[in-house]
Amino acid sequence: MNPTLTKRVAAEVVGTAMLLAAVVGSGIMGERLAAGNVAIALLANSIATGAVLGALIVIFGPISGAHFNPVVTLASGVLRELQLRDVAFYIAAQVGGALLGVATAHIMFGLPIFFTSIHDRSGAGQVFAEAVATFGLVTVILNCAKLRPTAVPLAVAAYITGAYWFTASTSFANPAVTLARSVSDTFVGIRPVNVPGFVLAQLIGAMAATVFCRWLLPKTRTDKHDE
Repeated sequence: MNPTLTKRVAAEVVGTAMLLAAVVGSGIMGERLAAGNVAIALLANSIATGAVLGALIVIFGPISGAHFNPVVTLASGVLRELQLRDVAFYIAAQVGGALLGVATAHIMFGLPIFFTSIHDRSGAGQVFAEAVATFGLVTVILNCAKLRPTAVPLAVAAYITGAYWFTASTSFANPAVTLARSVSDTFVGIRPVNVPGFVLAQLIGAMAATVFCRWLLPKTRTDKHDE
């Protein structure tokens, strides 16, 4: 399969939108049904997110690589697994798709299309957690894609589900997701003022993972895509 850039960008828009609809929608549903039990709400949120993410990687992976995440796209560009001219298109698609997914979830649950979050996620611990979460996610993706490519959907879904619980930040690990969640004053929201710290930590974590995996794994031929 050698899909055009247009089809790959469309896959990134739709896939990222569906991922955010799952993240935000399951957060809203979990909080409403948990009757104040935050642990139950987080459990529902993490399981739904992991399950949907795994399914999305299966169906969109052969088309666009199923990045749904600017740091994954940047890592692919650095490793020359994605043409640099395509990186900007992917990232724009992911940000737009993430906002579309948030709006979709809000409409389903009768909320305003966008409303600024007041959920405070400040502090050095949470910022550091984002670096850790993103390092782990990018390492899982890059290593698994080289060593066991058929296991990528399961590995990524399992990691994200687990990282919801072992990181202080609940593992956003994605700049597009972080930005979109700042306009959702729901269980999964983040105050806009906290976004820059999270994004910076994510970029640092992704950079460290890319360097580590480039050293750890043998170099492979670059995949080429024709527009």
